[in-house]
Order: sequence, then C-alpha cells, then structure tokens
Amino acid sequence: MASESSPLLAYRLLGEEGAALPPSGAGASGVPSARKLSTFLGVVVPTVLSMFSIVVFLRIGFVVGHAGLLQALAMLLVAYIILALTVLSVCAIATNGAVRGGGAYFMISRTLGPEVGGSIGLMFYLANVCGCAVSLLGLVESILDVFGADVTGSSGIQVLPQGYGWNLLYGSLLLGLVGGVCTLGAGLYARASFLTFLLVSGSLASVLVSFVAVGPRNIPLAPRPGTNSSSVPHRHGHFTGFNGSTLKDNLGAGYAEDYTTGVMMNFASVFAVLFNGCTGIMAGANMSGELKDPSRAIPLGTIIAVAYTFFIYILLFFLSSFTCDRALLQEDYGFFRDISLWPPLVLIGIYATALSASMSSLIGASRILHALAQDDLFGVILAPAKVVSGGGNPWGAVLYSWGLVQLVLLAGKLNTLAAVVTVFYLVAYAAVDLSCLSLEWASAPNFRPTFSLFSWHTCLLGVASCLLMMFLISPGAAGGSLLLMGLLSALLTARGGPSSWGYVSQALLFHQVRKYLLRLDVRKEHVKFWRPQLLLLVGNPRGALPLLRLANQLKKGGLYVLGHVTLGDLDSLPSDPVQPQYGAWLSLVDLAQVKAFVDLTLSPSVRQGAQHLLRISGLGGMKPNTLVLGFYDDAPPQDHFLTDPAFSEPAEGTREGGSPALSTLFPPPRAPGSPRALSPQDYVATVADALKMNKNVVLARACGALPPERLSRGSGSSAQLHHVDVWPLNLLRPRGGPGYVDVCGLFLLQMATILSMVPAWHSARLRIFLCLGPREAPGAAEGRLRALLSQLRIRAEVQEVVWGEGAETGEPEEEEGDFVNGGRGDEEAEALACSANALVRAQQGRGTEGGPGGPEGRDGVEGPTTALTFLYLPRPPADPARYPRYLALLETLSRDLGPTLLIHGVTPVTCTDL
Repeated sequence: MASESSPLLAYRLLGEEGAALPPSGAGASGVPSARKLSTFLGVVVPTVLSMFSIVVFLRIGFVVGHAGLLQALAMLLVAYIILALTVLSVCAIATNGAVRGGGAYFMISRTLGPEVGGSIGLMFYLANVCGCAVSLLGLVESILDVFGADVTGSSGIQVLPQGYGWNLLYGSLLLGLVGGVCTLGAGLYARASFLTFLLVSGSLASVLVSFVAVGPRNIPLAPRPGTNSSSVPHRHGHFTGFNGSTLKDNLGAGYAEDYTTGVMMNFASVFAVLFNGCTGIMAGANMSGELKDPSRAIPLGTIIAVAYTFFIYILLFFLSSFTCDRALLQEDYGFFRDISLWPPLVLIGIYATALSASMSSLIGASRILHALAQDDLFGVILAPAKVVSGGGNPWGAVLYSWGLVQLVLLAGKLNTLAAVVTVFYLVAYAAVDLSCLSLEWASAPNFRPTFSLFSWHTCLLGVASCLLMMFLISPGAAGGSLLLMGLLSALLTARGGPSSWGYVSQALLFHQVRKYLLRLDVRKEHVKFWRPQLLLLVGNPRGALPLLRLANQLKKGGLYVLGHVTLGDLDSLPSDPVQPQYGAWLSLVDLAQVKAFVDLTLSPSVRQGAQHLLRISGLGGMKPNTLVLGFYDDAPPQDHFLTDPAFSEPAEGTREGGSPALSTLFPPPRAPGSPRALSPQDYVATVADALKMNKNVVLARACGALPPERLSRGSGSSAQLHHVDVWPLNLLRPRGGPGYVDVCGLFLLQMATILSMVPAWHSARLRIFLCLGPREAPGAAEGRLRALLSQLRIRAEVQEVVWGEGAETGEPEEEEGDFVNGGRGDEEAEALACSANALVRAQQGRGTEGGPGGPEGRDGVEGPTTALTFLYLPRPPADPARYPRYLALLETLSRDLGPTLLIHGVTPVTCTDL
C-alpha cells in the first residue's frame, strides 16, 4: 500500500496530460484493476437485486398479513431510514477521495485503522460467505417446493429426489455455477446480474399487471404442517380484486401463528424478517475495485437502488392490502404465483433473485478477502487470496471464498445462522457510520466530501439504530459479534499493522485533554489529516490584534501558539522577567476570544528567541509547523486596544475583580521613527531559519485593514461581495515556469481553502490566478488546474493572466533562492516586482466576469472587492548580504495590495486518496 502514503507533491500544468496522478485502479501488487463497470451495472443492479432478495416474492404477504398495512408501512419506513443513514455515510466517505477495492472494508480500515477495520472486514467477509450459502439453500428449497419428490398438492412436479445428500448436491451444483461466473471476472458477473435483473423486473411487472388484470378468485390453502389433511376441511383464501372493504380489513394488525413454524408473530419478529431481506446496500460498494469512477458511482448508484426498491415495496404493500384478504396473506406466502397471469414467470423471478443474491455475496466476499490479503493483516493464512489474473480479477480469493461457502453448505439448515449474518452486516454498517462520524468530529481540513447531505447527527443516529437493530433481531448474536470484533481487534493490535493509512484517532486526540497527548504518536501522522499548527510571533499585541484573530481563523482546529521574545540575559538578572508576563498574555487570549496557547522566552535577540520557540513549543505531535510574522515595513503601528470593543476598559485602569487593565500590562505602541527590536537583516534571517527548520512561513501585511466582521466568529454575511485572491506562483521568477504549481503553490491553495471554511469567510469567493507564459496557449493549463481542484474538492474560480512576456524560458532553472541574479540586476528586479504588483492590483479591481469594480467604485460602479490576497513568498537568497534587497523587493511586490499573506510552504498538505 505504498502508493497510499504518497501525497500529491506537485502538479505540473505544462507537462504531459495525466502524468501528475497515478491511476487509482492500481493495486498494491502492481496489477491494474479492470475498472470497467458503470454505475448502473456495477452498483444499481447488484444493490437492487440484493435488497429485493427472495423477500420481495415470498414475504410481502407475511408482513402485510400479520402487521397490517399501516404497521407494515411504518416498518418499511423505519427500516429504510436506518439504511438511508448508513447510505449517507457511505456517500460521504466515497466522495472524499479515491476508493480502491474492498468496499466497506476499505472505507472502515482507512479511517478507523487496521485493527478495527481488519476485524470488521473479516466479519463482513464471513457475513457475505454465509449469506451466499443461505441464498443457495433458499434457492434449493424453493426449487424443491415445486419439483421435489416429496411435494404434496396438485401444484407439485415430483421429479427431483430429496434428502440431506441430494440437497447438498443441488446446492453444490448451484455454487459451482455461481463460482464459475465470479471466477471468470466482474464483466461476466455484471452481464449475468443484468440478465437476472431483467428476469426479476419482468417477473415483478407480471405480478403488478396481475393485480389489475386478474379477477376475483378463491385460492385453496395448504393444510398447516402436522395436521391431518383428511380430517380438516379445505380452507380458501380470497383474492377480491380492488375492494375498499378488503383494504379496511387489512389496515390494522392481526398477528397470528406463522403457518410454517407455528411461532406466534409480533411486531419485532415481523420487522426482523422484513429488515433481513433489504440489507444489501453494500453490494455496489463491494465492487469498488471494478468501477470506472467509484467516488461517483457508489453514492449515485446506491441512492438510486434504495429509492427504487423502496418504491416497489410500497407499491406491493398497497396492492396486496387492496386485493387479498387476511387469510390469503397469512396462510400463503407464495400467493403471487396463485394470482399471476403466468405463474412460471413468478418462479423464474424467485429463482433469479436467489441466484443473483448468492452471486453478489460471493463476488463481494472475494473482493473483501482480496483487500484483506493485500493489506497482509492476517499473515500467510490469506496468502492464496492475493493471486490475480492478468486482467486484475482476484480468482484466488474467489476460489478461497467458494471453498468456505461449500463448507457452510454442509451445515444444511441455516435458519439460526441467517440472524447472525444480518447482525454481521449491521456491525459493518455501524462501523461505516462510525467512520464518517469520526471524520466529521475530527474536523480535518482534508475531509471535504463533495456529497454534503450528512452531518454528525445522521452518523450518530446511524450507529445507534444499527446497534438497536442488532439486539432486536438477535441479542445473543449481537453480543457474540461485538465480542468477536473485540477479540479480532486485540489480535491485530498485538500483531501490529501498517501505519501509513492515516488514523482518524490522531485527529480526534487533538481535541482531548493533556493525558491523551502521550498517545498522539508522531509516527502515525498522515498528510490527509494535516492541519496548520501556527506559531505567531508578537512583539506588542496592541498593534497585532487583527493578525492575532486572522491566525485564529487559519488554524482549522490545530495548535495555535502566541510567541513573544523578551530581550535580556538571565545571567545578569535577579529573576526571570518572563514568568510574570504570562497572566497578561492569558488575559489577552481570553479577551480576544481566540483558542491559543502562550509561549514566552528570554533571549539576547529576537532571532535567537524565535529559534527557541520553533524548537520547544508544543508537545509530541502538537508542535508548530508554520511560523507567522507581521510584515516588516515603515507603516506606523496602530493601537487596536483603543478601537476594539472587547478591550474597552474602565478609566480607573482596573477590570472586574481588581486585576490590572491590559493597557497597563502592555506598553504603548512604538513611536514612528523609534528604534526597533528587530533589524531588517535579522527579520529575513528569521524567515530563513524557519525554512531551514522545515517550517512553513506566513508574512502578514496590512491585516489591520480587514473589516471587523471578517475577523469575528459570525457568519460574515454582508451585502457586498468579496474575493479571496490566490497567486500560487512565484511572481518574481516568471522564467522559472509560471505554469507550474509546486508544494508551495499547493500550500497556498490549502490555506486559502481552510480560510473559506470559516463561517466569517463563507460569503467570500475564492479566485485562483494562473499566469500564462509567453508561448503558452490559453485554456490548456486552466483545464488541468480545474481538474486538480476537482480532485482536491476545492471550489474556486480560475482566471488566466499573461505574465512573463519576453522572458527567456529556455534558460536553465536557477537555484530556488537566487531570484535576483541570473542576468538581472537590482533595477531589473525592482522593475519586475513593480510589474507584478501592478498585475495583482489590476486583477483586484475586476469582478467575477472581469468587469470594473472596487472599493472606490471605478467607473462609477461599485463591485466586488478583494478582501485578502495570498501571494507566493520566494525563499530568501543564500547570501545574507542580499537580505535587505530581498525585503525591499517583497515590500514592492505587496505595496498597496490591502490585506496580504505572503506564504512559503515546505510540507505537502494535500491528498487525493481516501
């Protein structure tokens, strides 16, 4: 699974098409999966057939006859609500990245980790194996009910001998047919499923037509088992046609003994039978390895299948209640054949549903087993399941599963095991809901599924409803399944598993108390759960309040540390001057309403203090990965304490409780022209130090111009439209390839996307500017960038601008920090920075359609304005003597742009995998 840990490091827009991303169908063994199935054949058809199963033909009368129409509809609604909650979770996870083979197992294991995922995956596999055997035995019994030698009644055709051995032979022959289809590949399975789908649809259509076309008739009822048919008078059920009196009689419940078992029915037992028959919602997801586009096909196909089966069940409930009396419904579960225009077609439908359910279970089991074997969670015992054909079909796993199904067939009657199968299915469904709930509660920046019709409420309700149904169907099986899951999880934990998948537990532990910090293992960090962990260096908070709040919005639930360096040498001081300052800084955090920690240090210079804070701030996996600094310019510092309502204090200089006011704890802002604690040389050196320490850097300029509503915790809805502009390319090196988005460019995109997730920035539109080279055709690079944004689930407008005309693209690429040399003198570099600044300012005054607009109302039209600009921050030059020149170029580049963030990212932060 090495490919899963490889994040998207770079995306070349001027290269070969499709070279940026590996094909999602490649398996761990290097054999490409044959992804050929469409949404209809790969998801809709198998899911519909699995959800119908044999219940649609043989248990409609059972449910309506005992529960009545009203309670039957209530049961159906409750059952489909439970299934729909799980479907919402499946859709969310499936649209959050590339889904590989293994279906539900892949989703669970890649979210909850190999221990829980492996245990539930094995249980889900066993459920499919046993489900295949149950379907085959049900098919054998259905065939023998008509063709068996022991059949009594006029409708029997006594040609097939019966008995344990004969039944096992029939089941084995049918298993051989099913196994042969699955061994030959998903393509043949899809065609066979489509054929059975046509047969089932035709049979159902004939049943629906028969309700209307057949006239009233009396249908003889078979005597109950164990009664003497000669001494009991013949009884009849009545098919009345559409009759209001029949409907009225069938509205209420009429629970009675089941004529096949003699057990008294009640709401729970009837509901369990109905629910057992429609739990096949994962049949399409199990085919994830063979789907052309699983992230689209799984949610769309599953929703279509669930809606279609729900409609058919409701229609059959109504038609049965309108036309059949209670006696017929309770005493003849196969009455569809008695009222059909052509009874053999109903038999064909029954046989087709049972055969398709067994095929779906077997091929689903083989795909799950193959994924388990590829992940090597259970060692050599599953090694044969790794074998695949040249086309990617895991025939080894199919044969392995075929052998297990054959063993289960030896058990014969599986009425008790049927409840265990359903409970195992429900365990898997609950785990899928739990996976989605964990991702939602973790609030990871890379969890942004394109399917949004879910919330943590639906996930939690799905978990609870699945657990409730487990104990309602079989308390013993439910308790045993949970115990088995715990034992398997303990076994996998002791054995150890791969840690490159990413653990959602690591994201969840981020919000826990201090004692859980010891469990936050840095070795389990994964790019898909990356989040900003900011260290904001603050000299005087009076002039940094807007930046302090903006950084709080950028952290996306990550670590946020306010750092301050006090100049001094502890050797020459009687006590540490830093410790008394913590109270003031903690009060600042409370009043500013930001979720931040405070870290102060004493150092002879600000640069050395910044190095200390970058090294020692945080604990374990919670350490800063991004340094945030205010911009070094000549703008006079402002005292935001005087204008911010949160810092309005009494005139006496004290607050409630007698504590000193913040105005007395922090000195007034530096006067214009007064000396600074940090020189330009040390400022750039601090940036260079952070990059050497593999920390990302953010330089914030003019954040005081941000409106207060953009820095609040509210929705930020305002009448005027705002933009967030992102320039993910180095504007000071047009010759280096303006069509290239590297790690730093992707970091800019991620930071801008994180900001757009904040409620105060929801109304702002994200714009990404793609600079064209002098010889590049318009449109080509834009299309590739839009494809990248689609894979990253980033919604943004892409605009192309011409930049770098006259630059010689054929020269060799320069060293990353050497943007001033290479034939360009200081004057040429200054001109380049001025041109880039003019380019950015020109785009700030354009709306989404490129029309005029801006804060001053250019051309008399007030249009959208740019609220914040993200610029690519070049690396500082290698020669420290050129640091002042570097800072001057940055000042020219960002001059008069309004609020601006210059960002340089050195770590990969985006991921297209699940």
